[in-house]
Amino acid sequence: MIRSMTGFASVQRDGADGRLGIDIRSVNHRYLEQTLRLPDELRATEPAVREAVAARLQRGKVEVRLSWHAAVGRGGVVRPDARVLGALAAWQREVLAALPDARPLSVADSLRWPGVLDGAQPDMEALHGEVLAALAAALDELDATRAREGGRLAVLMLERVAAMRAEVAAVEPLVPQLVAAYRDKLLTRLREAAVDADPARLAQEFALFANRIDIDEEIGRLRTHLDELESLLTRGGAVGKRLDFLLQELQREANTLGSKSVAVETSRVSMALKVLIEQVREQAQNLE
Repeated sequence: MIRSMTGFASVQRDGADGRLGIDIRSVNHRYLEQTLRLPDELRATEPAVREAVAARLQRGKVEVRLSWHAAVGRGGVVRPDARVLGALAAWQREVLAALPDARPLSVADSLRWPGVLDGAQPDMEALHGEVLAALAAALDELDATRAREGGRLAVLMLERVAAMRAEVAAVEPLVPQLVAAYRDKLLTRLREAAVDADPARLAQEFALFANRIDIDEEIGRLRTHLDELESLLTRGGAVGKRLDFLLQELQREANTLGSKSVAVETSRVSMALKVLIEQVREQAQNLE
């Protein structure tokens, strides 16, 4: 399936050691750009997190936010760590001996000291595994979100492709009509001027005019590009960069069509094609 680069996923896991949360946000970007926000307890998991994200996503500006709230006790009872408190008291005596005017620690200061209320430290290896498992679940959710959004975008772009096909079909029979109209107009002017033109010279003039406004090659290339565009949107996968190139080629053919125009209708078709191509381009910028 085609995937958008825009998506969001959120996963929370409760364990014996605490609560783990992962939020992933993804928006449009030309390449894959990762921004990670991790608490100090999970800083060691950063390389593995980056590798896991890069293995699943190819384009987009991705922000991964991890949170960790350690459990503070069992059965609702919070007990300060006596060893940490003893060490803190010893450090305070040393400080006060050197700096008698220093303010002693309050109870609140002591309880806020890192490690006082942490209790038993979590198993970091097990926590690392929990992070990767939760990240995989979050990436699955993000992938599903991006796939749904990509499917909606593909439908919109296929509608524009159908509209472009209709415009190409409308302009194709115009060339013979334009040549016939030019021939009639020129002959009428010659008759009004009472001039006898050389039939060979007239035939040459008509041939030059027909060659100047001939758009068979442009029509053929437009149809080929539209076939490839429809194939990409139907086949799916990572199509963003290929669509960029294909839309440039469509734009070139639409410009050439306009430069060869000698009638209002041909110019209108050229302009309509450019508008439709730009609409597809805007949507293609959202695709992975």
